[in-house]
Formats: sequence, C-alpha cells, structure tokens
Amino acid sequence: MSRKTIGAIILLIIAIVIFVPVVSSSQNDESSIVVTYGETTYNNANYKNLVDNYFNVNNAKETVITASDVNKISSGISNKNYNSNQIYSCAMVDLSSSNNIRIDVDSSKITTVTPSMYKSALDSAGISKGYVKITSPVVATGESALAGVMKSYEESTGKEIPKEVKDAANTEIYTETEIVENTGASADDVAKIMTEVKEQVASQNTTDRETIINIVNNVVNNYNINISDSDIDNIVNSVQQTQAVKDKAVEYQDQIVEFVNSDEGQSIVDMIMNFINSILHGGSSSGN
Repeated sequence: MSRKTIGAIILLIIAIVIFVPVVSSSQNDESSIVVTYGETTYNNANYKNLVDNYFNVNNAKETVITASDVNKISSGISNKNYNSNQIYSCAMVDLSSSNNIRIDVDSSKITTVTPSMYKSALDSAGISKGYVKITSPVVATGESALAGVMKSYEESTGKEIPKEVKDAANTEIYTETEIVENTGASADDVAKIMTEVKEQVASQNTTDRETIINIVNNVVNNYNINISDSDIDNIVNSVQQTQAVKDKAVEYQDQIVEFVNSDEGQSIVDMIMNFINSILHGGSSSGN
C-alpha cells in the first residue's frame, strides 16, 4: 500500500474520530432548533428545567407563547379564555432534516391531542417537514401547543404563516378536541375522520357546504362513533375553512421546503463530508 493511500486513510480516520461524535450527539443543527414555552412554564424555573431535560437540546432559540396569544385563537373558536398561569404546553421544532414531518408527543403529560391530531392540523397549515416534540411540565390537554409549534416554525424559517392559515389549523385542533370530549371517541379515530374528509374534499376541490356535509356523513358512518349534528357541523365548518386557505398553505409549504433545502438548512453531515473530501483531495495532490 502506498504512503499516499495510507496517509489518506489516516486522514479519513482522524476526520471521522473528530467529527462523527458531533453528528451522533447532535443530529440537531441547533441553529435550526426553536423551543416555544408556554408562559407559565417559562416563568417557573423548575417547570422550564423539566421541559429542557425532555427536549435535551442546548442553545436552541427560545420563544414564549402567552395566554394573550392563545386567547386570540381560542376565544374565537371554543370561547375558552386562559390566564397567564394556565399556559403550560411547550414545543420544539427542528428543521435540520429534510425528511417528512415526525411528531413526538409526551403522552404522560399531553392528555387529549395526539400526534395524528397535530399532524392533521399542521398539514392544513402546509407544514410537512421537520421534527416536532411536544410536552408540558404538568398534565395539559395540548391544544395551546399547536400555536407554539407554528410559532416555532415561523422563528425557524423567518417566514410568517398567513393568519387565515393559522386560524384554520387552530380551528381544526379545537374542533377535534371538542369532538373527542363530546363523543368519547379515540383521538386517533377523530383525526382519521378529519383527514379522510379533507382528502375527499380536496380531491373534489369543493367548498360547497352540502357536498362537504355528505362527505362528512359518509366518512363518519365508517366509524363506530355516536356524533351529534352539532359536531358534524363543526367538522364541516373546519374543513370549509381549510379548503378556502389551501393555496396559501401550499405557498407556506414551499417556503419551508425552500428553507430546508437552503445552505442554512443543510445538515451537518453534508458539511462534514465536504470537509473530509477536501482533506482527501488536498492529500492526493500534495506530492510525495
């Protein structure tokens, strides 16, 4: 084996030893990670520490979702109003991966909203990339976490989600939560119903109310759920709202994909491989 080849191998081993721990311990390029805290959690050092330990990231960008932020959403949808000591749910968004969205929910603390419910609502907002983790220091329903997730995406990308798109996603999560509470149905079944209805409505490209009512009734009949006319009405309203903002949601989706594929959004693995290649190239052209 030539000295040149041995030298290249040694350089490669050195590069791997130096840089692979960075990759394995930080699949997270923390410049692309944002943690959004509920204000109650953020203002309580013990609560914040619990959440930080769960997310297990350092130097992430931090932002806070307040009761005022949540009430702007909930008061117009569910008529719920929260105090500043009631906003616990926290979310982490990591955009360092270009893979399809992955959502982890701390089910020991988030009691109502499931990964499939968050995914359905985020789909409605045009969000289909990134890694999302959601938790709370105390037991919480998780409704307010959606606002935190969307705020994290805005902070990560520097692109604001159109208000009407956020409203549609939040309406969906509140609607699903209410149906779970009213019917006793599983949250995942309710999310499946919503997803199937949205898919059929999108395939027909309709906002016609009677058409959507028929679709909802047909989908619900496939599930063993005793659902009221009022709940069916709420599903129809939510899906109409989602369908009406579909184009703007797609625009935001394109912005996220553009960010993930940009130099800023590239993974650290690519940078390491480029560095290794540059070392090997330099070694191969440096003479004896």
